[in-house]
Amino acid sequence: MSTTTETAVGTQVYRVYIKASPQAIWDAITKPEWTERYGYGGRGEYGLRPGGAYTGFTSQKMKTEGASIGYQVPDVGVDGEIIEVDPPRKLVQTWRMLMDDELAAEGFTRLTYEIEETRDGVTKLTVTHDLEGAPKLALVLSGGMEDQGAGGGWSWVLSGLKTLLETGQSLMH
Repeated sequence: MSTTTETAVGTQVYRVYIKASPQAIWDAITKPEWTERYGYGGRGEYGLRPGGAYTGFTSQKMKTEGASIGYQVPDVGVDGEIIEVDPPRKLVQTWRMLMDDELAAEGFTRLTYEIEETRDGVTKLTVTHDLEGAPKLALVLSGGMEDQGAGGGWSWVLSGLKTLLETGQSLMH
């Protein structure tokens, strides 16, 4: 997987090549039964139309791990609104992390998924996250706070997605 991070607060672009169809990748990104199986294991629910809601719920594992260090993890970890939907090629949405007050106060950012079939059953997934004005979120999503328990950011999520689609297995277990 290649990762490009322009500035800590600018735009982060992640590109991964997955041996799966564009539709399989689209479904894994947008269907709750898939979103629970990679990344951090939270259920993602999309109202797949412009103006529709996005809700990223936290998993029980996240809540248990948070409680073990004295941190209360909320039921909803991320929220947003759908801007553009072009299945299975493109999804644009706003994205706001609600895991703590500081992150929530940074407000909504813009997240774009672009899915493009290349050849031989391989599809390119490009995730572009505009993080202007969200320095703490940019650090978290770049994986820069992994050693503090904040996870590996987009690299972790996309590695999990690729592994799940190519092997049927989760990185989480």
